[in-house]
Amino acid sequence: MSGKPLISIISAGMSKFGKRDGLFGRELFVEAATEAYERCPNLDPKRDIKALFVGMMGESYEHQGHTGPTIADWIGITPVQAFRTEGACGSSATAIRCGIFAVLSGLADIVMVGGVEKMTHRATADVTEYLAMASDFFFEQWNGLTFPGLFAMVATAHMHKYGTKEEQMAMVAVKNHHHGALNPKAHMQKEITMEQALSSRVVAWPLKLYDCSLITDGASCLILAKPELAKKYTDTPVHIIGSGQASDTIGLFERDQFTSLNAGKAAAQEAYKMAGIDPSEVDVAEVHDCFTIAEIVAYEDLGFCKPGEGGRFIEEGQSQIGGKVAVCTSGGLKSKGHPVGATGTAQAYEIYLQLTEQAERRQVKGAEIGLTHNIGGLGGTGVVNIFRRG
Repeated sequence: MSGKPLISIISAGMSKFGKRDGLFGRELFVEAATEAYERCPNLDPKRDIKALFVGMMGESYEHQGHTGPTIADWIGITPVQAFRTEGACGSSATAIRCGIFAVLSGLADIVMVGGVEKMTHRATADVTEYLAMASDFFFEQWNGLTFPGLFAMVATAHMHKYGTKEEQMAMVAVKNHHHGALNPKAHMQKEITMEQALSSRVVAWPLKLYDCSLITDGASCLILAKPELAKKYTDTPVHIIGSGQASDTIGLFERDQFTSLNAGKAAAQEAYKMAGIDPSEVDVAEVHDCFTIAEIVAYEDLGFCKPGEGGRFIEEGQSQIGGKVAVCTSGGLKSKGHPVGATGTAQAYEIYLQLTEQAERRQVKGAEIGLTHNIGGLGGTGVVNIFRRG
């Protein structure tokens, strides 16, 4: 088997994603943490967990900051040291990175990492404004650009350079809704047709309603431990064998090209090198499909296909369950939902289920190697983690 373990996942949990009326974000995190505790009965959370890292994009949604101790209190692990991590839509992937740093440094043997966002009680215009804070305020948001508009620029550039088609982007939506319909925790558990995807209203051409991810409430978490301790707590650990993070300009306008997200690509190269594998060895991947074009770009940036061949990759069914690499088996951000602070660890939760053969109707048969790809903003942050079955 490839890859020496950096760190081991001994448990994981995720709330139901969706429109969770009447609940605070902290209560959603309690749902996720409770599942993680129940999966790991040998763990005494208050005694064993030595640090908490929680990803959250911003205070605006609930007018609440000071996230670390708030969550630590509600999940019963005070006075543990608790931190909030922020990397826009990649906030909880950065929490995973911080958890790895904490354990590898020797300062902690067991940590919890996770993320949360409560979004749906806000008006769409407000959420759009808050999300746009992850772009360049002075040069993009101030001039009216939001993320649908920015990713539409990526889409039109890709179409112009490589001949990518609207129909191929629609295929991503159809695939991910199919996977989401198999996931009982997904926000939108319904199939859609190509006709529905292509005829839905335009948000920012060529992106239509079904090309865009959902405004969602949710929380997710992992419990990470030194590999030599993992078997004390579980018979089915999942090991992180490679991890990479990189940054790029926050503004799209500062980049030399629009058809690749360099931070995600650089993070992937670092993670592959650390894991000692190449892209052909990945069995299942959760990628950052905030818009359908982002998944097509991710195929290329992660090396699943060559630059410009992402449209053909989805068209040939290579990213379906049973294809070359099963991508977004959870339904992805597109169907499972995108509570931005929770997304990175929610991706890892899906890989944990897949590699421990607990993914039920969406299980990828014989999956040994998994990958998560989480982007913050329009690729200002990129985080890639690689996992293998224990």
